Amino acid sequence: MFVANPVRYFEIPVANLDRAIAFYEAVFDLDLERQTVDGYPMALFPYEEDGSGATGALAQGDVYVPSQSGTIVYFQVDHIGEVLERATSLGGSVLYPKKHIGAGGYVAEIADSEGNRIALTQPA
Repeated sequence: MFVANPVRYFEIPVANLDRAIAFYEAVFDLDLERQTVDGYPMALFPYEEDGSGATGALAQGDVYVPSQSGTIVYFQVDHIGEVLERATSLGGSVLYPKKHIGAGGYVAEIADSEGNRIALTQPA
């Protein structure tokens, strides 16, 4: 069975949930909701029942280890340059500068406050 957008949920490992919440809320201009899921402290990204795309959470615990290798989560933003500025002002770093990729728009990658590799995409 084919599903158009099969990814529904992701978890981004963090070492310090308070620091990570402050980083993601400021960088992406959104509010996260704190919850404990299966004994692990998490902060859930906004979710819209009928919206497109996936949602996820920041997750802290012994099984959550921040890394720059492995799966890369892409966040769609309106202005990559502004997001890069906010990220670096909050302790993140640019891993891959803004680059035009043709009809796909623009991409960039940052290291978040926890050391994870996070990608950004901006429509053309």
